[in-house]
Amino acid sequence: MNFAAARDVLIRSLRTQIQDKRVLAAIYKVPRELFVSERLQSLAYANEPLPIAENQTISQPLIVAMMTETLELKGKEKILEIGTGSGYQTAILADLAGSIITTERIASLSNSAQELLNKMGYINISFHITQNELGWQEEAPYNGIIVTAATPQIPQALLNQLAIGGHMVIPVGPRDSQELFQFKRLSDRFETRNLGGVRFVPLIGNEAWQIKQ
Repeated sequence: MNFAAARDVLIRSLRTQIQDKRVLAAIYKVPRELFVSERLQSLAYANEPLPIAENQTISQPLIVAMMTETLELKGKEKILEIGTGSGYQTAILADLAGSIITTERIASLSNSAQELLNKMGYINISFHITQNELGWQEEAPYNGIIVTAATPQIPQALLNQLAIGGHMVIPVGPRDSQELFQFKRLSDRFETRNLGGVRFVPLIGNEAWQIKQ
């Protein structure tokens, strides 16, 4: 499999929708094939989501790029990621911001992502395994928050952890389809922008979905 050629094709397609050159450079740099199983590596640069362990997914590159671009990163920000998953989005963020605090409720995913990202040389990522609480209050406020799973409502706990001037991007809606929203925190209110329809796995926790019995 010629991953370099496949990556070139992907980047050319993303350029039609993604304007931030730093985001495109990060997508180009991070080898997506390392974040999927060997049997799926031939699809690593297809612009589509792929399954990973624990019935979770790695988002399609366009969505990763779009959500990252929405944070408007300059290079020194402290970013909170909700849902480490494979660690692919985490790596993109770590190349673009100052420090990343990433949380995951599935310990095996968090541990696998940490092992891989440590091997890749990332030193600006803090990994945390959480349960029902959303976010990581100990290091709030954050310049940006990215939520990689869908919630039926806007969690106030996450809005509270966003710094003034910061952005949060989050999919909101029922389990089968959602809308992607950007929130910007102003001094006394939030600006909201709808970025369009998406489909994510459900976010489990307080102010989100509960585990099905």
